[in-house]
Formats: sequence, C-alpha cells, structure tokens
Amino acid sequence: MTGELAEAVVDLAAIEANVGRIAGATTAAVMAVVKADGFGHGAVPVARAALAGGAAWLGVTSAAEALELRRAGLTAPVLSWLHGPRTDFAALAAADVDVSVAAPELLDAVAAAARAAGRPARVHLKIDTGMSRHGATAAGWPELVAWARKYEREGVLAVRGVWSHLATADSSPSGVSAQTAAFGEAVAYARDAGLEPELLHLANSAAAFTAPHTHFDLVRAGIAVYGVEPVPGRAFGLRPALTLRTEVIMTKRVPAGTGVSYQHTHVTDQPTTLALIPLGFADGIPRGVDGRAQVLLGGRRSPIIGRVAMDQCVVDAGDLEVRIGDPVTVLGPGDAGEPTAADWAAWAATNPHEILTGIGTRVPRHHDGKGTFTADVRVEGALPSCATEGKR
Repeated sequence: MTGELAEAVVDLAAIEANVGRIAGATTAAVMAVVKADGFGHGAVPVARAALAGGAAWLGVTSAAEALELRRAGLTAPVLSWLHGPRTDFAALAAADVDVSVAAPELLDAVAAAARAAGRPARVHLKIDTGMSRHGATAAGWPELVAWARKYEREGVLAVRGVWSHLATADSSPSGVSAQTAAFGEAVAYARDAGLEPELLHLANSAAAFTAPHTHFDLVRAGIAVYGVEPVPGRAFGLRPALTLRTEVIMTKRVPAGTGVSYQHTHVTDQPTTLALIPLGFADGIPRGVDGRAQVLLGGRRSPIIGRVAMDQCVVDAGDLEVRIGDPVTVLGPGDAGEPTAADWAAWAATNPHEILTGIGTRVPRHHDGKGTFTADVRVEGALPSCATEGKR
C-alpha cells in the first residue's frame, strides 16, 4: 500500500481474460455490464479492459453511468436500461447511447427528446418474461410495440433491440426454458407488428456458460466479468479481479473473559492476541459476520470477532506474533488462502455482487494494468455454443 489505511487492487488482466472466456463460450456478441462503478472495480478502467478482452457492448443502469463512459472517451456501443420520466434522454441521444424502454410513457419521453434533439433515438424494448420486475408485461407488450412502431414510422426512434432478463439461470433450467419461450413469443409479436430489431438479448453470466439457446445476438455478462463463478458448484476458469487489503493498526494481548466491541457479543474463552484493522461496515465489511468471517493475517486465516463497527473491526490472531503494520488480506482471488468474495457472501448470507459493490468509496481503487494472469479463452466444461439455435 502507498500510505492508505486500505486499498482495493483491481487486476485488469483478469478482467480482460474473463471476458475472453465468456466470448469463447458463445457465438453471440458480448456486453460487459459495468454498472455500479463496474461492480465496485471502477467502471472506466474495467470497460477498457473488457473491450480489450473482446466485449462489443457496455451495459449500465443509469444515464449518469452511460455519460461517464462517454466523457472518458469510450465510443463502444452502450445500453442504459433503468430510467424515470425525468431522465435526460436528449443527452443520451446526443451521446449516442441506446436506451431501454418498458412503458409507453417513457417511450413518449424518449420520442419527445429525440424530436427536440433533431436526431432519432435508438431503443431496446424490454419484455418481462418471468422476473416480475422491470419490463413490459405480456398484456402491456402490444401497446408498447404499437407505440414503438408508430414512432419508428415518424422517424423519431429506431427499435434496435428486444430483450429480457433471466431469473433462475444459475439454478433452474426449466425456468430458463419457460422464459426463453415467452421471449420468443414477444419477439414474434414485435416482428409481426413490423419491428425489425437487429439485436435480441436474454442471457446473463450464468446462461452464457450453460444455456446456449438463450444467447441470440448478444450475451450480457455481469458478475462473470469480475471473476466470480456464476453457477454454484461449477467452475469455468474465471479469476476474481479484486483484492481488498489493509494493515494492522493496533494489537493487544488480552486474557480469557475479555469482551470485544459493542455489546460484547464476543467474549474471549482463552488468552489471545487481538489485531485491529481499519475497515468497517462503511467500507463494505458486513456488520453481522462476527464469528464467521475471516481474513488472511500472518499466512493463515483468522476470524473477525465482536461487532463490526463503522470504521474498524477486530481480528482474533490467537498466538500469532502480530505487529502494527502487518499486512491483512480481506478478500482476493484465493491464491494465498485468502477469502474470496464468494466466501464473504456465504458468511453474510448474500451474494458476491453485494460484497463487491459494497466496498466503500473511501477505499481507493488501484488498477494493475500489467497483471500476471493469462488464459486460453476456450472454456473447459461449458456447454458448446450453437451457431444457429436462437439466432436471428
């Protein structure tokens, strides 16, 4: 570290190689999802590494995220997909950003902005195929399609894509099949109504490796880009890209019966050495993991004990000879035995996405452009991609 109390080091070579593995599993184009500041890794450097690895598209949630990429000089196609009625669609059109639309009211707003800007907007219509979240319902799809076709004829927008999102690609093939069928029906309706979308997209990270019939024209990869295996119990050769590390800032030897941190939720049962590290729940350490979570200290895993505070937590170092300034690895790829984001997700009863995006902004990100990881982009154990099934 270079003077900070903690740092998150991002291996951009791992990002690039992970995208290469995803691309090697499909004949479709790959969209690297860099929302939430690149899942906490840094959206702009991650986007550059992903494009170098073979991604053709970038995906974000909001207009602000899309415009950040454009301000950084990235010119690759970008899709932004979560908007409200006050979104500045004119700015997105001017920045050459595609937008997702799932309701006629928002389609009206996009069309009005396109008229004002004097240039057509490019939209991707989203259908809800079983997520019961964002996307037009089957009952509302005909109205959305009809308005989109009307605006296309008027020349104010072009329907570039039709898409949906899978709910159970990591756990339920039957659920994927049902959603894929519903998606096919929605696409057929849109085409019968006169729309000619060039991009159909449904697959996420898990489906990229396990469900080639969902790939269509574009695969949207999120968590896999960052090296987290998307299907429990299966490995596709991905490498975690982020390492979170800090250092010991205080040590103390305490006797048995010592209460630790707020409310003394942990009391030592024998003499031990406590090591304080300057990371807490404001930095992404989940508050309720005492007694379960571990860090790598002195070459071995040691548990976090007591209630995690906003800025700090306590590690039980046992009989290790620990000094102020000793390095601590909180999470990483696991090469040296350190916990991974998946380990932390299990301890906190959440998913790795929340662990990675929860690392606070006061932890500086350092991007390693060199990296040591290289990989064949062929995917061992993945289902073969089909060149025609599901393709337009």
